[in-house]
Amino acid sequence: MSEELKLTILKKLDSEGSIEDTTAAFKDVSEDVVLGALKSLESQEKVTYVTLTTEFWTIEAEGKDQLENGSYEARIFEAVPVGSQGITIKDLEAKFGKVAKLGQGKCLANKWVKKDGASLVRVADSIVDQVKAGLETVHATGTHPSKDAIKDLKRRKLIKANKTISYAVSKGAQFSTELKKQATDLTMEMMQSGAWKSAEFKKFNFKSLGVNPNSGNLHPLMKVREEFRQVFFETGFEEMPTNNFVESSFWNFDALFVPQKHSARDLQDTFYLTDPTVANSLPDFWETVKDVHEKGGYGSIGYRYPWSEDEAKKLVLRTHTTAVSAHMLNKLAQGPYRPAKYFSIDRVYRNETVDATHLAEFHQVEGVIADKNMSLGSLISFLDIFFKKMGMTDLRFKPTYNPYTEPSMEIFSYHEGLGEWLELGNSGMFRPEMLRSLGLEEGVQVAGFGLSLERPTMFKYNISNIRELMGHGVDLGMVARNPACRLDKKMGKEALQRPEAVDEI
Repeated sequence: MSEELKLTILKKLDSEGSIEDTTAAFKDVSEDVVLGALKSLESQEKVTYVTLTTEFWTIEAEGKDQLENGSYEARIFEAVPVGSQGITIKDLEAKFGKVAKLGQGKCLANKWVKKDGASLVRVADSIVDQVKAGLETVHATGTHPSKDAIKDLKRRKLIKANKTISYAVSKGAQFSTELKKQATDLTMEMMQSGAWKSAEFKKFNFKSLGVNPNSGNLHPLMKVREEFRQVFFETGFEEMPTNNFVESSFWNFDALFVPQKHSARDLQDTFYLTDPTVANSLPDFWETVKDVHEKGGYGSIGYRYPWSEDEAKKLVLRTHTTAVSAHMLNKLAQGPYRPAKYFSIDRVYRNETVDATHLAEFHQVEGVIADKNMSLGSLISFLDIFFKKMGMTDLRFKPTYNPYTEPSMEIFSYHEGLGEWLELGNSGMFRPEMLRSLGLEEGVQVAGFGLSLERPTMFKYNISNIRELMGHGVDLGMVARNPACRLDKKMGKEALQRPEAVDEI
């Protein structure tokens, strides 16, 4: 069919000089098939063509009813008898149903009738049904000379816009009625036989887009996560193993000097396992941790309460990756002293109410630096370097409270696009009650900082609802469409310059 159609087009051009409209010339052939033939001929420079777009209107089901029976308002007017008695609205509704209310409103607006108590009476002696007349014109011609009439009929959903596409065809620079098969590849056989010398090759279309291959795509969270990992590696950190999603309360809380009556350990904040419910054992230094909680030590008076081994053995879904940091610091203390930098990026779990900015699971980015003579000034200096690699140069620090760090600071950065200070995360110096219990020697100080992975990802990719980023409702198309992440370049909400144009996350 394609070859026959090409020959037909060429012969028609040869005899008539041009084809004004392919729809009229090839009534029984779909425009897609015609376009395919034209593109093939155009690649051989045998023809040129331009696209013709014609708009026309068709009548919808409701429009067909009014075309046949008159507009709703005309029907209501005709139902109102001449004279002052008129007809009751109740009788109209009984006769016309829902049409009565629609037609009545139009009649009153056109001042064809007026209300007289519970009745309608005529004001006009006669009317012209412009709606029906307009529909008749559209039905006969596919359009209407009055733009206002088209607008009104469209607003009332009586007509629908349609488009037809056809092509006007002319002779090309290499026009002929002969079709010669073009070679698409230069083969070894053609080189050996010399056939390539006389062969006609099909031109390459360098503007043609290739077919996108089916492939997997990295989730935006994974893209941002990889950027964070590279920043950590560039600053000398090593990654901690984070595959232990279930921890004992000892590692999640007690080893961090979080008291057993702290609100973070309540059921409304933490997920406790029901099977199994407790760990088999505690690490060897658990009695040291118990003494620090009950009696204090290392300059502290402790919490002065009876510490429970049973409470410490309860299994939980980890609420932060600081539990992983505690494991690593304890492991570090087992060998000869050496400075260390650790980081982790993985999921943590909180028993929170799910809304646009909170989920029961999210990702925590955490870094710890262990060294002698570490101070709060050292931490601030490092955070300046760390966040500068992400394009954040204007930082502020605000004192805050954390059970296992003292002093503690919240980290803020000024966002030029939003025109305000945004909280980035938390930081501080780990308390000696925690560090000495884990086995680190005197003089070794540890600084830590953490932030969520979701918040910067939502800013980078202009996402306002966290449920669009994680969970069963995620649009896989969004995952495929979004570009690679650059923490040091402005993207998404960061690129917006008007604060009023941004929904705060």
